[in-house]
Order: sequence, then C-alpha cells, then structure tokens
Amino acid sequence: MLKLGGVIGSKDDQNLVITVLREIRGETRKTNVRLDETVGRLDQTVERLDRLERRQVQMEVRLSTELVAVAGAIHEVRDLLREDRGTRAAVLDHETRITALERATSSR
Repeated sequence: MLKLGGVIGSKDDQNLVITVLREIRGETRKTNVRLDETVGRLDQTVERLDRLERRQVQMEVRLSTELVAVAGAIHEVRDLLREDRGTRAAVLDHETRITALERATSSR
C-alpha cells in the first residue's frame, strides 16, 4: 500500500501513480530529446552567425581599403586639375602674346 500525504491508497491507486510517474518520465525523456535537438540547431545558428560576422568584418575592411584608394584617386585628379588650370593660364597667356605679335607683324 502507498501512503500519499498521510492517506493510504489502494493497489489500484498505487498502479495509477506508477503509471502517471512512468508517463511523466517518458514525456521528460521526449522533452530532453527536443531540447538536445534545439541546442544542436542553436549551435548551428551560432556558427552561421559567426561566419556572417567574419564575412561582414572582411567586407568592411575591403570597403575601407577601397574607400581610401578612391580618396587617393580623387586627390590625384584634383592635383591634375590644378596643374591643368595653371597650364591653361600659361597657354592662354602665350596665345594672347602670339596674337599680339602676329598683329604687330602683319600691320607693318
């Protein structure tokens, strides 16, 4: 006989309690299996996130490198444009002087 909370149960009550406890144990085992599967999927998700994070960092490094290269190219173009402006002013000055010389020689 089983004594539950001060009450003695019959053989049928004992069998019922044992059956319920076995069902609880079975459900607990199923829950543990599901938890193990969930942990496995969570581990896979963490691995994928780690790979994604590494790729993102690599991409940021590549973008930063290219951005620095683009900034350097822009500075080179700026410097060339400045040089061109100076050359253009000198060419314009020469053209003006040549035109003046041509006029002076043609009017003689």
